[in-house]
Amino acid sequence: MSQTMVRVIAGVTALALVLTGLGVALALVFTGDDGASVGRDGPAPTTTPAPGATDAPDPALEEYYSQQLDWAPCEQDDDLECAVLTVPVDYAEPEGDTLRVALLKVPATRPDQRIGSLVVNPGGPGAPGTTYAASAGQVFRPALFQAYDIVGFDPRGTGSSAPVDCLSDAEMDEFLAADPAPDTEAEVDAVVEGLEDFFEACEQNSPDIVGHVTTVETARDMDVLRAALGESELDYFGASYGTKLGATYAELFPDRVGRLVLDGAVDVSLSSRDLTLGQAAGFQRALEAYVGACVDAGDCFLGDSVDAGLQRIADFLDEVDAQPLPAGERDLTVGNAFYGIITPLYVSDFWFLLDEALETAFRGDGTSLMRLADLYASRNPDGTYADNSTEAIYAINCLDDPGSTDPAEIPAQIPEVEEVSPTLGEVFAWSLVGCLGFDLEPAEEAPRIRAEGAAPILVVGTTRDPATPYEWAEALADQLASGVLLTRDGDGHTAYNSGNECIDSTIESYLLEGTVPEDGKRC
Repeated sequence: MSQTMVRVIAGVTALALVLTGLGVALALVFTGDDGASVGRDGPAPTTTPAPGATDAPDPALEEYYSQQLDWAPCEQDDDLECAVLTVPVDYAEPEGDTLRVALLKVPATRPDQRIGSLVVNPGGPGAPGTTYAASAGQVFRPALFQAYDIVGFDPRGTGSSAPVDCLSDAEMDEFLAADPAPDTEAEVDAVVEGLEDFFEACEQNSPDIVGHVTTVETARDMDVLRAALGESELDYFGASYGTKLGATYAELFPDRVGRLVLDGAVDVSLSSRDLTLGQAAGFQRALEAYVGACVDAGDCFLGDSVDAGLQRIADFLDEVDAQPLPAGERDLTVGNAFYGIITPLYVSDFWFLLDEALETAFRGDGTSLMRLADLYASRNPDGTYADNSTEAIYAINCLDDPGSTDPAEIPAQIPEVEEVSPTLGEVFAWSLVGCLGFDLEPAEEAPRIRAEGAAPILVVGTTRDPATPYEWAEALADQLASGVLLTRDGDGHTAYNSGNECIDSTIESYLLEGTVPEDGKRC
């Protein structure tokens, strides 16, 4: 695998990849009153399906829609329940091959107040939803997990659901260590060769599944899951890319939409190029906010102004590009350094981790930045990877939108990207080549999303969200016929359970009581 492999940065990074990776620290930040009450005044989701609710939309799919889930204690934790859902690999050929979708349920902690199942997805694309659900006690406040069974699933091609496999662990290390912005002809040639080799390996190692991991197919899996759970409608909480998945479900099954929260929303109308520009601007805003907070606190190690601090970070990346830093038994390359820097930007409460990592790196020790980069990639301390998210993201993104820019055109694109992100723009510009060499066609084209006839859908955006810029939430709320926009004024990726009581209570009132807030409410 090439030393100069470029990862698709424009893929909307999973909230879970960052938050669950931060482990114990989450428990210190995402807390709630365990005695929180559950509202019961309004109509509640059904706990048994209405007549016809679990009928298959196509008679050929009846065996999938009528299946019963065999829940049993999970191997890793007896308090959690696991099961598998059988779905067709190709919905156009339901009598053909099948795949098993891994499920994990956290049963409602107050069964007498249970109002149904809340299906959750952390984003990615590529993050395992079972891990997200297992972290319900940290990710969600008690009001939700007391009244809902929290149900997570590993989307097809991810986690334990027929995972796409492309690289060995050693190859993945090399992949993530690569220079994300090649600056010589030889490095550019290596990028092209490396991408072609990567996608060839995906097809060789996962021939049966790699062409069937579109967002549309996963959304169809969710409706089979809804039926198997015995729910008349789908109640759903999706974060980051999970908002695209939820919006796609609403378009395909508008009459099955229950209470959908789309937090950290993606503008589903944008091309991969426009997503890249938006995300470049988002991370630039987050980086400026981080440096600004350091400067405002006084005696900032980055410099005495925001401009000086941004320049110090840019100079540091250039220095690491020229000479990697020692990081334990490994070397911190510019690729690792980039991921290490952007990881804490997802949650402003963890900016202090970036302070410590940069300060030690400036002194010549890259260990702390490497740890943050490993958290981003779900890399374990022993060198293994906890999941296949860094592989699945390519297959999903490139099936959904195979567009890729010719490497020869990237230099001309850089000024436009640097205009919105002077510090990181070159990296984002080079991510535009990310699907080069991918030649598979999606089994089903993505639909234009309006979700006409769906119940009110709550779309949530944060004004200074780095990964899913606020403008995307505004756009998605407008695109959905029943979209209702809720705004959090703040920093970090996604809004729920980030310390804003107005946001939390509004979302919980919607999910628990069906109370739809006024469109445009700000917190």
